[in-house]
Amino acid sequence: MIEVLAEISSISQDVLWAGFLVFMRVGAMMALLPAFGEQSVPTRVKLGLALAFTAIVAPAIPGLETVLTASQTIGLILAETLTGLFLGLMLRLFIFALQIAGSIAAQSTSLSQLFGGAGGDPLPAMGHVLVIGGLALASIMGLHVQIAEFMINSYNLVPMGNVIPSDVLTRAGVTEISRAFTLGFTLAAPFVISSLIYNVTLGVINKAMPQLMVAFVGAPAITAGGLVLLMLAAPLMLSIWVDAMGTFILDPFRGTR
Repeated sequence: MIEVLAEISSISQDVLWAGFLVFMRVGAMMALLPAFGEQSVPTRVKLGLALAFTAIVAPAIPGLETVLTASQTIGLILAETLTGLFLGLMLRLFIFALQIAGSIAAQSTSLSQLFGGAGGDPLPAMGHVLVIGGLALASIMGLHVQIAEFMINSYNLVPMGNVIPSDVLTRAGVTEISRAFTLGFTLAAPFVISSLIYNVTLGVINKAMPQLMVAFVGAPAITAGGLVLLMLAAPLMLSIWVDAMGTFILDPFRGTR
């Protein structure tokens, strides 16, 4: 009986140790994930979500032998934490892309000062609308399932206890950051084109009729046009954004391998 209890105790220690290492990666990712890692989400809720995702991910991860030395233990904890932070940041870049798109759209339509500091991030109203709408759409379309799949697949990219090589880290980081800016500008392209047409038209009218105060005519037009364009373009913008994030979750860093 004592031998059986000793064997069960050793197995439970291995399971708890592997679960703790999974929690270190998952918890670090949870601090930066879209929707789950927002500033408006309470810390206790994030902790509960991290434990729930750990319970989902841990059974799918191969076991790891118990580490006996203190240096190996600290090295594993640091490696898993840094890996989780990096992977979470790569997903966080999609939120930055929406924020960039909202800022560009607001600047193009002269709406950048409208409720500029209403939320946790100093964004114009268009940015808040796009971020909240994108997070809501992603959550409705099963973001939690995609995140769990991403966490499990992350162990194929970076096995437990391994550190991401510096060259891969740099190349992937630069590629994903440039992709975020590209995506943000692509989403805001209708507003930039509309702003260009508006300013060219306003310049032609001002040249043809110098006595007309075109600013009094153009300001309401660009404001109303920007709001109407946001209403028409937001569904397409958010669908493109959700597809881009889903593609990355299914095959992360496909352009850097």
